[in-house]
Amino acid sequence: MLKPIYLNYDFSKILSADYSQHEGSCISHQVHELTDIHEQYGGFPKTYCYANTIIHQLWWTKDDIDFAALGSQLGMEVITASSICQPPGCMVPLHRDTFYQITQRYPERAELKVRANIYLEDWKLGQFIQYDNEISTKWHAGDGFMWDSTHLHLSSNAGMQNKYTLQVSGFLLE
Repeated sequence: MLKPIYLNYDFSKILSADYSQHEGSCISHQVHELTDIHEQYGGFPKTYCYANTIIHQLWWTKDDIDFAALGSQLGMEVITASSICQPPGCMVPLHRDTFYQITQRYPERAELKVRANIYLEDWKLGQFIQYDNEISTKWHAGDGFMWDSTHLHLSSNAGMQNKYTLQVSGFLLE
């Protein structure tokens, strides 16, 4: 399942947050957990390193942002929400989402787990996300895509300004 979405929401609180409080590499677990993807390419490339895979990720609670409003618009039961600031020159290599936190918290639930990836600002030159064989550019704030664990995707910021996205994950209601 891969579908375009639109979220009408005030992103100002998310965009004005202090992203300097967290810095990490998006590959810290990909390199070990997604070897089935990497094997077909001869293994995980050694050229991916901390410096070119940095993200600044913040986790939000129901008290911080309105999970009910997000879920209502997206057609999902929201379990987690995070935002990512991807600096210029950084990328997230090819991967699929495993919904680790949701599976750990709700191992008995069999509903389809999904993630909505929403762009928080209008597109800037050099920013893109690829979902399977489709490349997403020229978006507007609020645009995005929803997918399940079967879709490979990657992200790159080859531009000159930070790229901000919101990741809303949970169970599909449709």
